[in-house]
Amino acid sequence: MELFVVSLASLLAGLVDSIVGGGGLILIPAMFATFPSAAPVNLLGTNKSASVWGTAFATVQYSRRVQMQWHALVPAALAGAIGSWSGAWSVQWIDPSIFRKALPFMLFVLLAYTLAKKELGRHHAPRFTGRPAAVAAAGIGLVIGFYDGFFGPGTGSFLVFAFVRLMGYDFLNASASAKLINTATNFSALVLFAIQGHVWWHLAVVMALANIVGSLIGTRLALKHGAGFVRIVFIAVVSALIVKTGYDSGLMF
Repeated sequence: MELFVVSLASLLAGLVDSIVGGGGLILIPAMFATFPSAAPVNLLGTNKSASVWGTAFATVQYSRRVQMQWHALVPAALAGAIGSWSGAWSVQWIDPSIFRKALPFMLFVLLAYTLAKKELGRHHAPRFTGRPAAVAAAGIGLVIGFYDGFFGPGTGSFLVFAFVRLMGYDFLNASASAKLINTATNFSALVLFAIQGHVWWHLAVVMALANIVGSLIGTRLALKHGAGFVRIVFIAVVSALIVKTGYDSGLMF
């Protein structure tokens, strides 16, 4: 029964994550509820072992239909992996809960800006080309990658917003780009968790398969319905993240 619950949660997480990020909003609470006495670090490590496969398969699916800016995204992915590893390593020195109360406000600003700018992310008009594009994308990957390894919630949404607002991508291209970087950050953190022995491999395989299935469904929906659909899902996921993080931080009832 426990395996069924976390596998179903992993499938749903893969679906949401492949469209706009935020799959952890589904899978991590499900794992904590299913295994209440487990060490949190084991649940987080096992979550990464599933989500890395969903984001990887989503990247492949998007790359077949979306013109990926590889010259910018490869450096961004490498920077994201370095940032994620550094963030995960920093947890032993700095308490990540410093983000807990600030996160709902950060997400609210992001949501308010998106709602205020009706045309934001509807048209694909990259602001940079060549080396400037690579530098800008690598900067995004490094900063948000560090955040992902250090704390994590909302990483996919922050990546999508950064590519829309800073790089001039539409929501579909931003989501496709975010998947590559998120794959790198997930993999980097997973390696660290695995080295430290914090992955339950007996759950990881089944959860990974379920995450891939959800990812394939979500990617197909995003490609079929385009940037407008991804924007709607983005708004919904960020709104849910605001409620969830606000509740967790004690700012909401």
